[in-house]
Order: sequence, then structure tokens, then C-alpha cells
Amino acid sequence: MRAVAVQCEPGAVKADNIAMLDRLLGPSVSGPALVSLPEMWTCLGADRATKLAESEALPPPGAPAAAAAAGPAYRFLSETARRLGIVLHGGSIGEREGETLFNTTLVFGPDGGELGRYRKIHLFDVVTPSGQGYRESSLFGAGDRVVACPAPSAEGPLTLGLSICYDIRFPELFLALRRAGADVILVPSAFTMETGRDHWEVLLRARAIETQCWIVAAATVGTHRDGAGRARETYGHSLVCDPWGEVKACLPSGTGLVQAELDAAVTDRVRAAMPVLAHRQLA
Repeated sequence: MRAVAVQCEPGAVKADNIAMLDRLLGPSVSGPALVSLPEMWTCLGADRATKLAESEALPPPGAPAAAAAAGPAYRFLSETARRLGIVLHGGSIGEREGETLFNTTLVFGPDGGELGRYRKIHLFDVVTPSGQGYRESSLFGAGDRVVACPAPSAEGPLTLGLSICYDIRFPELFLALRRAGADVILVPSAFTMETGRDHWEVLLRARAIETQCWIVAAATVGTHRDGAGRARETYGHSLVCDPWGEVKACLPSGTGLVQAELDAAVTDRVRAAMPVLAHRQLA
């Protein structure tokens, strides 16, 4: 199956971001394929009030995408998956539940139906070496559930493990996804330029090697403004990595698509030659 990671430079206005992705995907992507979008592509930057206004209350799992409760981003993802005949991993969007926001990823099948959703568990509350501070928990609530979901594939059964950005630093989540049957783990991100230069690729490759899963990491790129008006630069370098830890394709900068074939035979060969899951002695 072909994997496509989308790299883009979203702003804070959801309608503009939807239009941007529609232009980017429409002429370039067709099924069968697994297409992944980056983290918070609906509203990157801005203050909490803007994020809340651009967030969406999601319909219950299993409800039609056209239901009254479905917002524009949810409908766009569902309709695009159906129109292009793809499995569309919607990166992550702002989910609203009452006055609480969640950083939530969604997956849709080629029929437009929702296959899975995941709320980001690990929130980015850090100070980088340059002194830039980030406090994601001041804006978002944390999820509490590990999610792996089956996806249709002409080559046979395919299970997607769901994660978001900062989750990449917590290998126990990725081990749980492998144990849940993941073949491919999706890592939509808005990685900072400062941390990305040192840690992005090495962390993604390490998680691929440890789990013996394909990694598809779609990322934002460019500069946006946070709620205080400060410039924040994201790293880009969207990539696809195989279960041996080899980067098969990468887009260092700019807007565009990075593509690679997800070869199940590679997964089988790596796992058979080095059965680390069976050898694991500690929880």
C-alpha cells in the first residue's frame, strides 16, 4: 500500500486551511493509498479563544459524517476520503467537549466512514534549550486511551497505531500499539525547529526499530504565531520509515507530499529475523 505524508504550513483559520489541503490533495492523490495529515492543521497557533472557536464537537463514533453534529473539518476529511478512495488519517484537529479542548486524530476509510479516533495523551509542557516555553496542558485536556484501528488494504489486513507528536518520546505507548497489532504507526506533528533538528529523525527511527512497524510522520513546516504573538517555527521533514529504521522518503522543507510503499513483506522479514516482542522480558 502506498503511504503519503502531507507537509503543509497551516495558519489559525480553519476554512483557509481546509481550502489549502483541498488544493494540495485534489490533483495529487488517488486511491488506494494511506494519506496522513499533520498535527493541528485546522488551527495552528493563536490563543485559546480562537482555538476553541475553530474546534469541533465530534459526532458519536459510527454516526454518519453528514450528521448535524459534524463540523466542517470532520466533513471535509470524510468526504475527501470517499471522493479520492483513500484511507485518510486526518492528522489532528481541535476537538471540543463542552469547554474542554482535545488534540484529536481521526481516521476515515474509502467509504467515508470513521475508522478510529485518538486523543493525544502526552502534552507538550517543556522549556527548550533556548528558553522558549510551551504549555500544551494550558490549552488542551489529555487523552487516556491507546488506539489501534484496522484499515482496508488490498494487500491484506492492516492495523494503524495512532499517536500525536510529543507522544514519540514515550516508547511505552508505541510498545502498547505494537502489542495491539499495529503494522503502521502514524505520528502527525508540529515539531519545533529547535527540538526537531536534534531529535525528530532519531526518535522516529528508534520507535520504528523498537516496534518493527512502519512509521508515517506528517509534519507542519514554516512559521506561525502563538497566542502571545510570538513566532514559532516548525521543523517539517515529513518522512516514512520502515520497520528496520531506514528512512524511505523525506521532505525536508516546503509544502508537498512524501510517498513510499508500505511493504508487508519487509515487516514480516524483520519480525521473523529478530522477534523482539517474543524476547521481551520486562513489561
